[in-house]
Amino acid sequence: MIKNFSARGLGINGRQSELLELALTYAFDGIDIDLLDLYRRSQREETSDATKYLTSAQKAYEHKTTPLSWGGFDLGISLDADEDTFKNQVAALNPVADMAKVIGVSRAFVSIPAATDRLPYHEYFEAQRTRIGQITSVLSPRGIQLGVSLQAGKELAEGKQFEFVRNVEGFKALVESSGKGVGYIVDTYDWVIGGGAMDQLSEILVDQIVMVRMSNVPDDVDMSKAPSNARVLPESKGLLNHVKLVKHLAEIGYKGPITPGASAARYKGQTRESIVKQAHEAISGIFTEAGLTVTPLPMDLIEDVPYDISTSLT
Repeated sequence: MIKNFSARGLGINGRQSELLELALTYAFDGIDIDLLDLYRRSQREETSDATKYLTSAQKAYEHKTTPLSWGGFDLGISLDADEDTFKNQVAALNPVADMAKVIGVSRAFVSIPAATDRLPYHEYFEAQRTRIGQITSVLSPRGIQLGVSLQAGKELAEGKQFEFVRNVEGFKALVESSGKGVGYIVDTYDWVIGGGAMDQLSEILVDQIVMVRMSNVPDDVDMSKAPSNARVLPESKGLLNHVKLVKHLAEIGYKGPITPGASAARYKGQTRESIVKQAHEAISGIFTEAGLTVTPLPMDLIEDVPYDISTSLT
């Protein structure tokens, strides 16, 4: 399994070089890529220049037994967009997917709408299956698997005429009926507030799991009102036992990314470095309790001194 770093998942941002430095410093073996930004920059400069920090990051791992992997990328596509907008988004995906293939990114992410003004549930279910199929028709020929994620935050249905997939049962029904090239993003925060449990997770086949994201529901959050932005870094136990989950994933042969997540609102006032350090400690602790080997930190890189990206990534 890959201990994966996602800046977006941790609610932080920064230049590509800075984020890569943080991922390397805290011994993450995989990194999600902002491929849309990378593609835009490749239109203004040579592709080799746009990807130079990715190349340098991979070189930094050449001496390790575990090479650096790419977790995946968010498509930036709204499945609830109007028809013309959606068609344009899918058309624009072609060159981005070409770039993903060249770089070696084999996972892409999109979120299922929690509610809509467009159609009632059953009609909208079929519309979503069609749209997911249109996306996979672009991704699958390039060897990219589409991971879809549930959005169970209670605020997401507000102001919409029709509720859509808000729970794990509906989520599983949509994914299972969407055909080849589609799999699950198992987000443990949305899983538990969406009414899911470990037994439902254990029913998912290993090749259907595209990505696992781990977060905890804090004790001060009412499950019946849990919003999207209340998640905190994962702990071993809680409403879903993360150690038990990782053991199960190891038993079924899952080798993909496991990504720690948190909401920026829960970590106000903390530096990016502090948040990433805590994320590393959280996911490494879970891996260790589950009996997995954890990549040690490169201690010479984590001193409390300003880092110079030009020297550490080149």
